[in-house]
Order: sequence, then C-alpha cells, then structure tokens
Amino acid sequence: MEFPDDLYYTNDHEWLRVDGDTARVGITDFAQSELGDIVFVETEFEGTELAQGDVFGTVEAVKTVSELFMPVSGTIVAVNDELQNAPERVNDEPYGDGWMVEIELDDESELDDLMQADAYAETV
Repeated sequence: MEFPDDLYYTNDHEWLRVDGDTARVGITDFAQSELGDIVFVETEFEGTELAQGDVFGTVEAVKTVSELFMPVSGTIVAVNDELQNAPERVNDEPYGDGWMVEIELDDESELDDLMQADAYAETV
C-alpha cells in the first residue's frame, strides 16, 4: 500500500491534497482495498458547504456501502463526474483519477487535525 507524503489523512481513511486555497479529497489505498470492487460513488453537489466531519457522500462496493467524511470544512467547488461512468477509478488510482470532490478550504488551521503519511501508515 502506498501513502503519498504530500497528502493529509483522516482516521476515516480519506485523504486531502492541498493546492493553495483548494484541496482534492478521496479515499486511501487502504480504504479502497478494504471495500473491494467499487461500483458506485455518490457525492454532494458543487456549492455545498460542509463542516469538518460532515458526510459528503457514499461509496458503494459489491457488498457494502461506506460514508465519506469531510477532512476539513469547505465548499465543494468541483465533483469528479468521471466516477459516474467509471467508479472503478477509485480502486485503480485512489490518489489520482479516483479523487471525489475538490473543495475551497474554510479554515486552514483544521489541517492540524489531520495526519501525515507516516502517522496514517501506523494506524493501518
């Protein structure tokens, strides 16, 4: 399993890649492997404002459905529409084309609540 050093991680197995005042969010390699073959991804819409810890969507695998939690507070500014037709991208490229939403950060200090790659690797 890989856990890129340039990402932030949550206890709920989401990752966050910050780029200026926006960030992309997805699930970790560990999470996708535990879920198995992902068949459907549903997220909130662009313009939705969410607080840290709020549910922003669900991931459906063959035998289970898992909620997705916001790593930090923000407003969704983009949704990965490619996942509608190809949800398996989350399995194939969890840190690349398998991203789920892009958000505009509300409070960068909330990044302090997240883990770096080495700390996340120790939890899994």
